[in-house]
Amino acid sequence: MPAEGFSAIEETESPAAERSRPARVIVIGNEKGGAGKSTVAMHLTVALMRMGRRVGVVDLDVRQRTLTRYLENRLRWIQSSGSRLPMPEIIRVDASEARDLDAAEAEESEQLENTLGRLRQSCDFVIIDAPGGDTFLSRLAHVHADTLITPLNDSFVDFDLLGDVNPQTLEVIRPSFYSEMIWNCRKKKAQESRRPIDWVVMRNRMSPLEARNKQKVGEALNNLARRIGFRMAPGLSERVIYRELFPAGLTLLDLTEKGSNISFTMSHVAARQELRDLVIVLQLPEFEGVEIGF
Repeated sequence: MPAEGFSAIEETESPAAERSRPARVIVIGNEKGGAGKSTVAMHLTVALMRMGRRVGVVDLDVRQRTLTRYLENRLRWIQSSGSRLPMPEIIRVDASEARDLDAAEAEESEQLENTLGRLRQSCDFVIIDAPGGDTFLSRLAHVHADTLITPLNDSFVDFDLLGDVNPQTLEVIRPSFYSEMIWNCRKKKAQESRRPIDWVVMRNRMSPLEARNKQKVGEALNNLARRIGFRMAPGLSERVIYRELFPAGLTLLDLTEKGSNISFTMSHVAARQELRDLVIVLQLPEFEGVEIGF
């Protein structure tokens, strides 16, 4: 059955040249929990809307639904404060309850295809928050990605998701299971649509100190990037503000809005710059030559 959702309460008009393009699908994917996928998805969604684009959101984390809850909190905040915050269109896709594997995969595939078809008609960007695990829906979403963003905590524990590395030389021994899955998705997408997947890995929660471990993780990631073909992007620092904003459904780009009741500090200015840097590094064709407006 079609997933439930709610629509934007504030419409933004996209430039005419952009509306003629197919919506860009951005997947936020990582099979390890706790890397900040939903925080990245939420802030990128609001950033794109603040730049005048229409955004659709698909939450594929069928258990936690963190992004869905984040947006539900945002809707309650809008209703209680009277703020005119931008809201995306969100559609929830559920896991099939069919016992037969083939039937379950067929149902989930149809759900996702219908959802993307609907959002592509009304949006400039579709952001998919993939689950923190290997599921059929997650793999299917990755195949649809035009841009894949993988947030990664800055440690070798999280690095292991992408590759096995020699601890002395930091040379890559072999790609890990997630990297192999992305390789297969890239091949499948190339065969079906002849379009590439631009893979971007974000180093999240980086220490501000030039610690030796930070340098080693960076070197290992650079070696792996050359081996399996992804680009590096600056991530989001560890900040208490992200946890404080969730209950209200707000992002750093909303703090000057009516009723936020949160003082804007230099730390928040630095965090906004991180978001700006991320949008720049993503090199989205839709924003070529466009000034970042936040």
